[in-house]
Amino acid sequence: MVGRKSLPTLQELQEIIMLTLKVLSLLLSYPEAETLAALDEMTAVIEQEKLLKNAHKKPVLALINSYRNADLLDLQEHYVALFDRGRYVSLHIFEHVHGESRDRGQAMVNLLQMYESHGFEMSTHELPDYIPLFLEFLSQQEPAEAVKLLQDAMPVLGLLGARLAERGSKFKAIFDSLEGLAGEPEGINEIRQQAATEIPDETLLHMDEIWEEEAVSFMGAGDSCQTQAATVSPITITSRDQFLKSQNRSL
Repeated sequence: MVGRKSLPTLQELQEIIMLTLKVLSLLLSYPEAETLAALDEMTAVIEQEKLLKNAHKKPVLALINSYRNADLLDLQEHYVALFDRGRYVSLHIFEHVHGESRDRGQAMVNLLQMYESHGFEMSTHELPDYIPLFLEFLSQQEPAEAVKLLQDAMPVLGLLGARLAERGSKFKAIFDSLEGLAGEPEGINEIRQQAATEIPDETLLHMDEIWEEEAVSFMGAGDSCQTQAATVSPITITSRDQFLKSQNRSL
């Protein structure tokens, strides 16, 4: 009879979550030469830690393997075409919650303050709500806090995963893995239904208009962003109904 495998200690769990989230962060980031150089190391982390369920681990390993012998420029071109030329699969959390309203500016300030209060220094020029950056931050936190913050973001991450599934994208594996760690968000069926029925993303067709709106929004947001108490999680997502309504308004 095979004995039951003992649960990992808190320290072991922290190390596992840290490395796993770091790998997922790197896979979701813009591909660089350093990414290709780390493929074997990323594979070893996923295989040895066994944090991800087998149904999630296999697609993540397939994503890693798809980078092998691939041309870096081709990987970068595909990444930009998927994530940077539209809003539906934007990798910025608050894009899907606040759009370009002034609330987004305040949410950015709150999130940045949370990073700073935890001693996390942003080493890139990305906005604080850039998902790979957010995952890197979580990788350095205590397990319970990391999972809680990940759960706060799951309505957005679940929507992105559903949209990537509709596009047949291999990057869906990352969001499925995050869902496996944090659990499905409330209303996941409605979220998936939205992804399956929404009209095509026409961001590129209206780029000039969008840039003009963003310039006005962010110029006005600066004065309205005030420091708030850090006791409230700055990335808490709106209620399920409000979140779905905000998405419907953006269609």
